[in-house]
Amino acid sequence: MEGLIRVTPDKEKAKSIIKMARITLELIKTIDMNKFPSNAVKEYYDTARELISAVALLDGLKTQGEGAHKKLIEYLKSNYDEFQEHEIILLEELRTIRNKIAYDGFFVKPDYLNRNKESIESLIEKLQKLAEKGVFSQ
Repeated sequence: MEGLIRVTPDKEKAKSIIKMARITLELIKTIDMNKFPSNAVKEYYDTARELISAVALLDGLKTQGEGAHKKLIEYLKSNYDEFQEHEIILLEELRTIRNKIAYDGFFVKPDYLNRNKESIESLIEKLQKLAEKGVFSQ
């Protein structure tokens, strides 16, 4: 797949990425979602992206440069059938919102999280299980 670079699979680095994702999830629990919804969405997206990066790393791939985050989502969609279309759409939506927050000063309304928090957390849990399975398998 274009935009992906072949690397040596690295379980130790993947473990470290997964650990950071867990820490970020702990951080998210401390965020007042009604007062700081943009920050929460940004952290949720970064967690999901890191977990996809860990999965790709375990598969011997990484992305870099322009469009790297989009390539990760495309990689997940192309190679992991357990992710349904609505989950890929949610990841892409989170990526777009995160970019608007980071580059355009966009503010997420608390209602967005009220409607999507459960789906986002479920998706992250699924990504975490996939990454951990790759790290802890022989």
